[in-house]
Amino acid sequence: MNLEDNKQFLVELAKAKMPFGKYKDRYLVDIPEAYYTWFKQKGFPKGKLGNQLQAMYEIKINGLESLIREIQQKF
Repeated sequence: MNLEDNKQFLVELAKAKMPFGKYKDRYLVDIPEAYYTWFKQKGFPKGKLGNQLQAMYEIKINGLESLIREIQQKF
């Protein structure tokens, strides 16, 4: 994945909302870390959403939510 692909992925991640469940229509960055931990234990869904949820899990456990919020403001 090159730099432009990474940038596009992060912009899409910042704009992504949960399409189902308890946190439906909330931005992924606004969902509590415990929800991502649950997905980590049970298994992330397949496809684009699963990739986004896995990425957000890593972002949250490393305390990098501020980067996603900054991207939300810029784009």
